[in-house]
Amino acid sequence: MASENEKAELHKAIWGIADSVRGAVDGWDFKAYILCFLFYRFISEDLCEFIDEGEHEAGDTDFSYAAMSDEDAEAARAGITEDKGYFILPSQLFCNVAKDPARDPELNVRIAGIFKAIEASSVGQPSEKDFKGLFDDVDVTSNKLGGNLEERCERLAKIIIGIRDLDFGKVDESHIDLFGDAYEYLMNMYASSAGKSGGEFFTPQEVSELLAHIVIGDKKSVNKVYDPACGSGSLLLKFAKILGVDGVRKGFYGQEINPTTYNLCRINMFLHHVGFDKFDISRGDTLTNPMHWDDEPFDAIISNPPYSTKWVGDDDPTLINDPRFAPAGVLAPKSKADLAFTMHMLSWLSAKGRAAIVEFPGVLYRGGAEQKIRKYLVDNNFVEAVIQLPANLFFGVTIATCIIVLSKSKTDDATLFIDASEMFEHVGNKNKLMPEHIERINALVQTRTEEEYVSKLVGMADLGGENKYNLSVSTWVEKRDTREKVDIAELNGRIAGIVAREQELRDQIDAIVADLEA
Repeated sequence: MASENEKAELHKAIWGIADSVRGAVDGWDFKAYILCFLFYRFISEDLCEFIDEGEHEAGDTDFSYAAMSDEDAEAARAGITEDKGYFILPSQLFCNVAKDPARDPELNVRIAGIFKAIEASSVGQPSEKDFKGLFDDVDVTSNKLGGNLEERCERLAKIIIGIRDLDFGKVDESHIDLFGDAYEYLMNMYASSAGKSGGEFFTPQEVSELLAHIVIGDKKSVNKVYDPACGSGSLLLKFAKILGVDGVRKGFYGQEINPTTYNLCRINMFLHHVGFDKFDISRGDTLTNPMHWDDEPFDAIISNPPYSTKWVGDDDPTLINDPRFAPAGVLAPKSKADLAFTMHMLSWLSAKGRAAIVEFPGVLYRGGAEQKIRKYLVDNNFVEAVIQLPANLFFGVTIATCIIVLSKSKTDDATLFIDASEMFEHVGNKNKLMPEHIERINALVQTRTEEEYVSKLVGMADLGGENKYNLSVSTWVEKRDTREKVDIAELNGRIAGIVAREQELRDQIDAIVADLEA
């Protein structure tokens, strides 16, 4: 594992590359170029190490796939593709392209051809879905890279040289350490720079970690994990970090509507050593066209779906009969799809599973259809916990969001409310959950412990009736009174003393005036 100093130096170098070459391309849009070339280097080195180690073990200790001719390598294409899911000719490897990219007058055309060839190598293989369109967002012929061929090639060469000179060590030793961590760092930096547009697709790592720990509990492994609005995949991959890739026995599942982020999510999976046979990321609108009917139910679901986004709702009369939404008897409002995502996740949650969902706070107390959905959730004892998070945790969102924890196997009929709004440190211009905060919140969820001014268990009967299924934490957890306590008796005594002293001074002044007038 790399030291924190090594990571910090690597991160500084990576951001230096990104910042120096983006030019006319907006930072958030330019992230695809940096991340894609990082991925290109990763899969090149991963393939070389896989092939070289096999030959070394067979006795040819001097073998180097990178030094092989394309003609000789072609003979091994079928076997390599079956094992790795893709194939790269020696001349197309990152290390060979990166030897002197500045001297290639048609570098962009060459790169475009290589990316196309890598994608084409997976056609007809089980990995085809995972590679199809993976490089679509990296247009190396785009005018955004430069006004002419020379400028475009010059900028691409700078990217390649910068990434070439980064020290990642051996791929197999880095595992999910440096390559995957570099990806997360870049996404974090781009999201921070992009503000709201970046925060729409990226959940801060500490929030992801809290969600994953809540869902995992004391398990050593889980069957399948799922995120219906997976963005760049950071939530899903927290399970790989906490449990290890093999700790998710049957794989990582997600769906994402944004094409660019969908591609980045698949890249992120590869960079974290999640093989093509261990993940299934699909593109599309989860609410109206869910892609994983054949894979549900899921034991572990975590998500940070878009806040108060619009959806078709009751404009599509067939949705009220959809088995995901029908049990509540009402659809989420067309202007606020939050609880539609919640109902979808509940429907696909296994009987012994747990879901942790970041929600916009309005879903906890608004009336109308949302109140009816909350009634369904509470009356059927699905709401395990509601956690109030601090404000200003997310990029581009300053409000205090919350987490709803759902379960179909609760052992009591109470909901645990946790006020974590003060559990943060201010770092830069954001608030941040620290490890001790994550540990404390998770411990409260797992033990279902009541703590004065922090957590409270509330029974189903109390949530209904005149309380109208209000799940707002502030309704149920009393705030600590931080105002200075005043002893009234002591205060009255002090006031009486002041009044007596004032009278004494008046008498003295009157005596002095009388003497002067005499």
